[in-house]
Amino acid sequence: MLTDKELEHLLKNIESDRVERKKSDKDRNKIKETICAFANDLPGHGQSGILFIGVNDDGTCSNLSITDKLLQTLSSMSSDGNILPPPTLVVQKRILDGCELAVIVVEPSDTPPVRYRGRAWVRVGPRQHIATSEDERRLTERRRAMDLPFDHRPVQGASLEDLDLVFFRKTYLPTAIHPDVLERNQRPVEQQLASLRFLTREQAPNYGAMLVLGRDPLAWVPGAYVQFLRLDGASLTDPILDRKELSGPLCDVLDRVEELLRINVSTAVEMGSSPREIQRPDYPVMALSQLARNAVMHRAYENTNAPVKVYWFSDRIEISNPGGLYGQVNSENFGKGATDYRNPLIAEAMRILGYVQRFGMGIPLARRELEQNGNPPPEFQFEPGGFLVTVRRNS
Repeated sequence: MLTDKELEHLLKNIESDRVERKKSDKDRNKIKETICAFANDLPGHGQSGILFIGVNDDGTCSNLSITDKLLQTLSSMSSDGNILPPPTLVVQKRILDGCELAVIVVEPSDTPPVRYRGRAWVRVGPRQHIATSEDERRLTERRRAMDLPFDHRPVQGASLEDLDLVFFRKTYLPTAIHPDVLERNQRPVEQQLASLRFLTREQAPNYGAMLVLGRDPLAWVPGAYVQFLRLDGASLTDPILDRKELSGPLCDVLDRVEELLRINVSTAVEMGSSPREIQRPDYPVMALSQLARNAVMHRAYENTNAPVKVYWFSDRIEISNPGGLYGQVNSENFGKGATDYRNPLIAEAMRILGYVQRFGMGIPLARRELEQNGNPPPEFQFEPGGFLVTVRRNS
C-alpha cells in the first residue's frame, strides 16, 4: 500500500489515468467501471490505479462518513461476479490532509481484458470509455506469459477444431459480452476467443478452453471428470447401488452432477402443528450443489489424474477434490468471504454461465441451507494435496 505522503501527492494532483476522485459511493456502477479500467491499465504503466472516495472533483473533502459497512461494500466489488476476471484491489480507510477517505488501490491485471458486465472499460487521461476493438487487441497482446495458472497454459497439439465453436458463439459469447459490444465489433472467432482468454498469444487453445468448450476434455485432461458413487451402507466396502463417471464440457458435467443430486435426495413427510404436511429432504440440494461446484472450481489438475469425488453413504455424503486450499485462503478465513483462484478462467466461466452468482459465497450459502434443513454443519478437512467436505443427514 502507498504511503500517506504518496497518496496525498496523488490526491492533490489532477485526475489522470491512474487517479479518480468520487464525492461518495452513490454511483457504484461508475466506481466499478473505474476499477475495471484501472485493472486493464491501457497506458501500460504497470502501476496501481487509485480511487479516492470522499473527496470532491476539486480535491476538497466531501466529509463522507467512512464506515465499516462502506469499506465492506467497496471491498466486495472485486468478488460480486460482475467484474471478470476478478481484479486485485485493497480498500482502506485513510486520513489524508485532515480528510477521512476510503482509498481503493487497484492492481493491473495479468490477464486483460477485464470486463464489467460484459464491457471492457479503459482509461485515457482523466476519462474512461468502453474499449474499442483496437484497445482490446492491445490488452490481449500484453498478457504476461510467465507464471500462468494451469487453465491459461497452451494445450500442445490442440486446435480450434477441438472446440465446440457453436456453443461458444450461441451460448458463451452472448452471455459474456454485452450485446451492443458484440453488434459493434464483428470480429473473427479467433479474436473473440482470445479476448475471453481462451487462446494463447500463439492462437493455441489453453486448458481452460478445453475444459469449458472442448468437444472431449477428457482426451486432453485425464482427471477432468466427476466420480459419483452411491453405497448401501456407511463404508466403502458396502454394496454399490450406483456408479457414474461424469465427463464432458464444464456445463454438461455440472448439470449432470446436479441432476444426480436431485435424484438421490429422499424427502420425508412430516406433520406439523397444523393439518398441513411438511416435506423435508434428508439433504438440501442447494447446499450439495454449492459444495460440488466449489470442488470443481477449485480442484487441481497438475500432477494428478484424480477426479472430483461425490461419495453418497447411508449416513453422509463426502465430496472431495485434488488440491488443497490455495493462495490467500487458509483454514482461518475459509468460508468467510476470502477468495483466491487456482483456476481463474474456470471460475470466470462458471460465473458467466450462471453456476456462480457471487464469488466467495458458495460455502456460506451451503452452511445456511444445511442449518435451515436441520442438518449438522458441514465438516471440512484440509490437506496439502486434497480437500474433503462431509455432509451428514438430518435427524
